Amino acid sequence: METAVVVGIVALLTGLIAGWGISRTTGGSSTRQRRLAQQLDALQNEHTRYQAQVNEHFMETAELIRRLNNSYREVHQHLARGATRLCSEGDAREELEQARQEHQIAHQKDAEDLEPPRDYAPKTDPQDRGTLAEDYGLDESETEEEAPRRAE
Repeated sequence: METAVVVGIVALLTGLIAGWGISRTTGGSSTRQRRLAQQLDALQNEHTRYQAQVNEHFMETAELIRRLNNSYREVHQHLARGATRLCSEGDAREELEQARQEHQIAHQKDAEDLEPPRDYAPKTDPQDRGTLAEDYGLDESETEEEAPRRAE
């Protein structure tokens, strides 16, 4: 009977040690999971704040652009009112017509001077070989040495 008691005590101690070891290994992962969950929550909160900042930035940008457009419109209207009030109609029409004609002449001159882009460099000398020629960049002596080899 003593051996049964000793075996029972040893089995109890073995079970306690095994249980303690298992709880340590599984308990550590739950702590790690809690830490990861906290980090995830912190990152999500940071992301939400960042999105709010981006939205606020673009809303403010849109408002500033709207104000800029309104200011531009007001300046344009002010200039138009001033032009009609300060210039006589005949003078204004003459100036506009003259400016339009000058613009057309300049535009026609520019259009005549333009030519479409080339995908090659124009030759300045008719005897000049182009860059796509087989002997481009080779000296006369090199081309003469290769000529007999090609004939063979």
